[in-house]
Amino acid sequence: MAKPLSDQDKRKQISVRGLAGVENVADLKTNFNRHLHFTLVKDRNVATKRDYYFALANTVRDHLVGRWIRTQQHYYEKDPKKIQNGWQVEEADDWLRYGNPWEKARPEYMRPVHFYGRVEHGPDGVKWVDTQVVLALPYDTPVPGYRNNIVNTMRLWSAKAPCDFNLKDFNVGGYIQAVLDRNLAENISRVLYPNDNFFEGKELRLKQEYFVVAATLQDIIRRFKASKFGSTEFVRMDLSALPDKVAIQLNDTHPAMAIPELMRILRAEFGLSWAWDIVVRTCAYTNHTVLPEALERWPVDLFQNLLPRHLEIIYEINRRHLERVAKLFPGDMDRMRRMSLIEEGDMKKINMAHLCIVGSHAVNGVARIHSEIIKNTVFKDFYEVDPHKFQNKTNGITPRRWLVMCNPGLAEVIAERIGEDYIRDLDQLKKLLDFVDDDAFIRDIAKVKQENKLKFAAHLEEHYKVKINPNSMFDVQVKRIHEYKRQLLNCLHIITLYNRIKKEPNKAWTPRTIMIGGKAAPGYHTAKMIIKLITSIGDVVNNDPVVGDRLKVIFLENYRVTLAEKVIPASDLSEQISTAGTEASGTGNMKFMLNGALTIGTMDGANVEMAEEAGEENLFIFGMRVPDVEAMDKKGYDAHSYYNRIPELKRAMDQISGGFFSPGQPGLFQDLVNMLMNHDRFKVFADYEAYIKCQEKVSALYKDPTAWTKMVIHNIAGCGKFSSDRTISQYAREIWGMEPSLEKIAAPDDPR
Repeated sequence: MAKPLSDQDKRKQISVRGLAGVENVADLKTNFNRHLHFTLVKDRNVATKRDYYFALANTVRDHLVGRWIRTQQHYYEKDPKKIQNGWQVEEADDWLRYGNPWEKARPEYMRPVHFYGRVEHGPDGVKWVDTQVVLALPYDTPVPGYRNNIVNTMRLWSAKAPCDFNLKDFNVGGYIQAVLDRNLAENISRVLYPNDNFFEGKELRLKQEYFVVAATLQDIIRRFKASKFGSTEFVRMDLSALPDKVAIQLNDTHPAMAIPELMRILRAEFGLSWAWDIVVRTCAYTNHTVLPEALERWPVDLFQNLLPRHLEIIYEINRRHLERVAKLFPGDMDRMRRMSLIEEGDMKKINMAHLCIVGSHAVNGVARIHSEIIKNTVFKDFYEVDPHKFQNKTNGITPRRWLVMCNPGLAEVIAERIGEDYIRDLDQLKKLLDFVDDDAFIRDIAKVKQENKLKFAAHLEEHYKVKINPNSMFDVQVKRIHEYKRQLLNCLHIITLYNRIKKEPNKAWTPRTIMIGGKAAPGYHTAKMIIKLITSIGDVVNNDPVVGDRLKVIFLENYRVTLAEKVIPASDLSEQISTAGTEASGTGNMKFMLNGALTIGTMDGANVEMAEEAGEENLFIFGMRVPDVEAMDKKGYDAHSYYNRIPELKRAMDQISGGFFSPGQPGLFQDLVNMLMNHDRFKVFADYEAYIKCQEKVSALYKDPTAWTKMVIHNIAGCGKFSSDRTISQYAREIWGMEPSLEKIAAPDDPR
């Protein structure tokens, strides 16, 4: 009779064998030692932690490489209907100081990317001449599928100067300029998210966007023309079939230059006059925001200097587009102005979202409420012209990373009840509803959560030097720092709770550890001030002996995926409190839900669908709905009326403005106070009362662990819809025109 597996063995089964497909641990150990000794030339006496990491990474890479090559061969042999390609902005190079064992440089596929220059119109057609050239060097990273031997490719691009220095430059005094020119070229992929408040930052950002687009499109065309995997023979020269083989998904407006660039390639390199149908059928656009300041608009003068040929193409796209609008709505000049790709004014600008809509065959939002807002308000004119283009694709998250890997204890508890098939088919989590009143299951869920909290408390003590109460409620808001996400509303609750504890120190308060994390854009002054306010509140609260461990405030520095994998499994409460109608979808909300945190949130983004799936009674929903916000916009929002009517709100604001949290600089937060009182677009005060009352319900329920955990189970059971497997399947069927496959291909060492 087989020996029962220990808890540790079960975790290994799910988190190691299940994800990586590791069948033979002995082989792994052998390969690990081989790489440590012969690849890194180290032994265990001198090896560092980094050496061990590289040895292990190379060992795992060996496991992937055969499958990687086999996958690419398989795609060509099967001649799949389409090849999906996407874009990703490069990260800065400092993280590559010691190399990256997961990537493989492909210098044989290096591509030239052109900037600046001028356009010549002659009898031989249009030519873009006298350009500056930057080389795009591709780096491939293997992306393994789940237990199917599929290893796809993520291709990133690094900018390289086109040639080495000529020694004579040094002798004639041009060496310094040569160095500067080389640095300018390679800066394109050196800086992530440059500050675009200034012209130089804007130019660099547009350069980055065009760089990855131009390199990727050249690569797409090369692959399209090739006859089979690894071939240098070009057999497909008829580009009319491109949309049947290639799908370009424009992930927000950042890769919008794919539209004019593809048109330029079709005209310049294939002699096609105006192949608009090919462009439109190849491209599709996913919108990720409704905030006007986040919809890219590039100055025409910048385009004229940096990409003059593309400006001409955009003008021609716009001319044809407006001709069509004029035929559909004769005499409606205001509509033509609203729908133009070129915004007139003191500074002419190109509206990149409009370009994406006009140049794509499909346009989607990323949550149902977001997609409706797009159709009804933000892009209403375009919807009225082309309603068939608009659809919804609610975002999703991968359960492999966001449950099995980051929370193996919870994954194990679930697998014990319903088996492991839910890892591939997240809808099976609905079966957990059968266990919502099962005392043993309730205890197991609560035990896993407490174990995760203890681990994260230890992490905080080690890295943040803050000792917290692991029995307190872990109340977490982690996301980009932005006014619309309303970290300031969270701050007002913290201050209110602090004041209440100070007023009644002997009351039985529900202890909370409130954690806020995220990054501010480099040029976003208000966001940086919000971070400063959070840390300043923490300095006061955390050092007040009256409060003790009943309330702690921690700002999680350098929030990133690695930290998210630690904090999300440990969280009790997930803060999703954006103003209704401003958050496109969110995915952090789904990650918290899957990992057993309850949500306090507005009816915004994917929160709406989460409430539908888990039952609205199982979320802490508060505040204005979209119609309420729209009505307030028409009526006018008066922050002063709330300030004067609500004593606790008034006191909190007076503490911020009076220097209570910045005693050395009393006026430090005056900009934030002025914004909240006089020009708050996101109506923080309007939801304050409802938020505070909802937080009181949260505190009351937390005192009943069984009722709390039952609500957690309802949430986990309702997560099936939010798998990225569902999302990608919908993109495939409804936008890319292909059927998702569950096929498992043969491993390299298996007989074919």
